[in-house]
Amino acid sequence: MGYVIGVGAASFLLAVIFFWISELLASKVRSLFISLLFLVIIILIGIVADIVGTSATAASESPFHARAAKKLPGAREGVYLVRHADRVANICNDVIGDIAGTVSGALGIALVMQILLYWKGANQVLLNMLVTAVIAALTVGGKAAGKSFALRRANEVIFLVGRVMAALETLTGIKFFPRQRKKQ
Repeated sequence: MGYVIGVGAASFLLAVIFFWISELLASKVRSLFISLLFLVIIILIGIVADIVGTSATAASESPFHARAAKKLPGAREGVYLVRHADRVANICNDVIGDIAGTVSGALGIALVMQILLYWKGANQVLLNMLVTAVIAALTVGGKAAGKSFALRRANEVIFLVGRVMAALETLTGIKFFPRQRKKQ
């Protein structure tokens, strides 16, 4: 139950942060290019998160044990990600993916408003429909391609994520996963 409450609270916090950043950009940035770039970045975050979540559920644990025995950076993290695939998939596919989808929709509306400022005669309903359809097509198409890639290359994806996490842990000192206690 604590995990569910934690995920809910983290989702709320992330949604507030992403929405605040997107609103700040939409209100302060008057460049259509920068707004469009931020929208594409948010869509890509959702796609990449979906790839990681899907890979975690499809990866095998044994290759990571072999790499961990060789003390390769990221192998221990890979084992943890595969062992906790349900939580990784939930956080990546549901929490991050759904927030990215919600924020990209809000950014789409802000983008339409910016376009209407530049193009006074545009049909707002048609523009809203077009922007929404493009966002949906990019998101769904990207996730479909990403899932196929994730299923074919699950171990490689998880090892890359593990290596990134190990590097971040080294750089920041922040521990992502609890260290396993040695048996006595």
